[in-house]
Amino acid sequence: MASTTERHLNGLNSCESQHLVVDPSLPLKCSPVIKDSFVLNHPMFDMQAAESFIHQAMELILKEAVKKATDVTEKVCEWHSPEKLKELMDLELRDGGESESKILQCCKDAIRYSVKSTHPRFFNQLFAGMEPYSLVASFINETIKTSVYTYEMAPVFTLMEDALLRKMIEVIGWKEGDGIFNPGGSMSNMYAVNLARYRYCPDIKEVGLFAAKRLVILTSQECHYSISKGAALLGIGTKNVYKVPCDKRGKMIPSALEEQIKLAKSEGAVPFMVNATAGTTVLGAFDPIEEIADICEKYNLWLHVDACWGGAALMSKKHKHLLKGIHRVNSVAWNPHKMLMASLQCSAFLVRDKTGLLQHCHSAQASYLFQQDKFYDVSYDTGDKSVQCSRKPDAFKFWLMWKALGTTELEKRVDRALAMARYLEQEIRKREGYRLLMEPEYANICFWYIPPSLRNLPDGPKLWEKLHTVAPVVKERMMKKGSMMIGYQAHCNKPNFFRMVVISPQVKKDDLDFVLDEIHNLGKDL
Repeated sequence: MASTTERHLNGLNSCESQHLVVDPSLPLKCSPVIKDSFVLNHPMFDMQAAESFIHQAMELILKEAVKKATDVTEKVCEWHSPEKLKELMDLELRDGGESESKILQCCKDAIRYSVKSTHPRFFNQLFAGMEPYSLVASFINETIKTSVYTYEMAPVFTLMEDALLRKMIEVIGWKEGDGIFNPGGSMSNMYAVNLARYRYCPDIKEVGLFAAKRLVILTSQECHYSISKGAALLGIGTKNVYKVPCDKRGKMIPSALEEQIKLAKSEGAVPFMVNATAGTTVLGAFDPIEEIADICEKYNLWLHVDACWGGAALMSKKHKHLLKGIHRVNSVAWNPHKMLMASLQCSAFLVRDKTGLLQHCHSAQASYLFQQDKFYDVSYDTGDKSVQCSRKPDAFKFWLMWKALGTTELEKRVDRALAMARYLEQEIRKREGYRLLMEPEYANICFWYIPPSLRNLPDGPKLWEKLHTVAPVVKERMMKKGSMMIGYQAHCNKPNFFRMVVISPQVKKDDLDFVLDEIHNLGKDL
């Protein structure tokens, strides 16, 4: 798009040049102000041209990224190797800008060659589907381009985040609490580690780890890897993350937890936190929060629950029993961008505290942001609760969809997703060549596909060795065909199996039937 600088320089002394500005009510004087070869009397680019480009780009987004990407007859992905994709896309950045048509083509290519996680046959991750209200909120967020650290910068989004956090605290079952939205569940889990450590030894904030003995975090073998990453990042050390054994369903064993606590104490270390998981990444298991809470109260340990995946069950009267006892915990990580389908990323860290612990732990009191003599109530300046400075208004993406759908509809979505998962489980049990890893507790369905050539082999090392190679080949074929996406992995000495996650209300029974048919078609010759 041509700059208004060029337009002004081409007719600088003409009367017409006085009106070549975005706002015609503010005409320029004929005498330009020039500094370092720049004319300073007017904006540097033409907003009319910008609006035209945005309009064309939005039409492209609606057609390619909304309509086609959610069409079950379209591909989930158009797979190419990294080297081939480099050839297909012009990735080089040049000194001179490209034409508008070229930029629009770049946008189209970015959509075309990306994985369509909003597609009805995308089951690869713990997020899926398109949520229109949350999508619109994302558009507004990017357009407003603000940061949620002070009320003066983000008055609307500050109040929305506060209202949403209060509602989520109510759903958990706390009478009061605090919280903040973070860039992902890993960060929320790291907040829990930092806050628990601060509660145990506040001096660490100022004098560092010298202020405390060797600290130990206790968590299950099935926990998310962000707990170990948090220990590394915060200087606790990954060797001081004690992994508690789980039962065959992937749940933490409470008696084993107490044994590990005693072990750490006998070594002269200080256990300060237990991390329980509500909805593990692979098996979808829920740790027994009630029993773990009893142990944490006995030893005065901070209890955090990573409910990034399973927190959505709290919205369901039918399924909230999975998190029984969560009202007793100290903190919760909960990702609305997972089962509840808010646009990425949307993650809340919630804490059962009203003493300002979150603020005390993270505050740096930057004088250019958090002046105490402002003309409004500075308690609405929430930025010092965060380790970030700039922070996106992610809460708006969940607030708007909750406002539009209501609690009842959100509950129905959770219930339907789990009903679809139960249907898939039943179909797997009925079909020849399919075997469940275990009975699912949540929306994670883990299963093997056994090709005809292996079905007569007895259970044992020979079968497991051959079966281990099946899922990777089927995954490669589905990706290259673009028909669907499902994850696979090995786990606890078990050969590779498929992990399918059902989330989106766009998914129909036919899509689940298609998945099982397609896996057979792609793997029957193996």
